[in-house]
Amino acid sequence: MKPYVICHMVASIDGRILHSRWRPRTSDGGTLFESLHERLGGNAWLIGRVTGQEFARRADYDDAPRQVFPREPWIVRRDVGAYGVVLDAHGKIAWGRADIGGDPIVVALTEQVADGHLAGLRRDGVSYFFAGERTLDLQYVLEFLNRELGVERLLLEGGGVTNGAFLRAGLIDEVSIALCPAVDGAQGAPSFFDSSGSEADVRAPIAAMTLARSEVLESGAVWLQYRLHHATSA
Repeated sequence: MKPYVICHMVASIDGRILHSRWRPRTSDGGTLFESLHERLGGNAWLIGRVTGQEFARRADYDDAPRQVFPREPWIVRRDVGAYGVVLDAHGKIAWGRADIGGDPIVVALTEQVADGHLAGLRRDGVSYFFAGERTLDLQYVLEFLNRELGVERLLLEGGGVTNGAFLRAGLIDEVSIALCPAVDGAQGAPSFFDSSGSEADVRAPIAAMTLARSEVLESGAVWLQYRLHHATSA
């Protein structure tokens, strides 16, 4: 089984998610994101490598292969309130920390990651597991989190390429978007859902979307929650 997945983001009215580019300038985006994150609940949240890199405190790990580690899960803590899950297929993030905001970090890797990187994760007390030989199997990521860590409700929180990958895989159950009274209006800004060039023509298997909740917030933002109904293959 997989957790119930809610893709949660705060965006400008043109669907852009980089707050520093918004006009009028506002500092409300991050605060609003966190407050709605708390209201949504969940016992894990998940981000991609680019977003995860923002939380790193080291430049790199020593990749010299002093020890060979089995390609097996290494979980430091269990039965916690929430996990911070990061997709880092090729082992690019050197954390220098074991948690983000008190939530223990759990990294999803491929088996190609260097043993030196695994040693660095262990030194930092960062949990990890393998979800593919060369590429990440997103379905497996979710199933592992549910089966091994008891994750039943997961907040998927970007960036846009990561959100888009889960969307196209048919793995998102609900979308939570707070549209703020701001615009980006320029080419090239990261979006709520995005893709790599090779995936640009791949469509998400969505048959319908049902509005489950709407709320006008004090800031003037509008919070919308949609349930996704996926097309079944013939």
